[in-house]
Amino acid sequence: MTHAERHIVETYSELFESLSSASKLELLERLTKSIKEGRRSNEKEFFSSFGGFASDKSAEEINKEIKENRKFRTKDLKM
Repeated sequence: MTHAERHIVETYSELFESLSSASKLELLERLTKSIKEGRRSNEKEFFSSFGGFASDKSAEEINKEIKENRKFRTKDLKM
């Protein structure tokens, strides 16, 4: 755990001291749920990124099309 993370945890724990036991349990349940969902979500996002761009064009055609559609403009920065 980094120094910054440790500081964040300490700050939050001080805030939690004033909560009731029921509120602390609810918070604990939500944190546990977010950790479990976070793992599944990260894996899902990772695997869904494969094949994210589908095209019948070759890489060279796509590259050429991108370069041809670029538009550059000059802007006078003098005021």
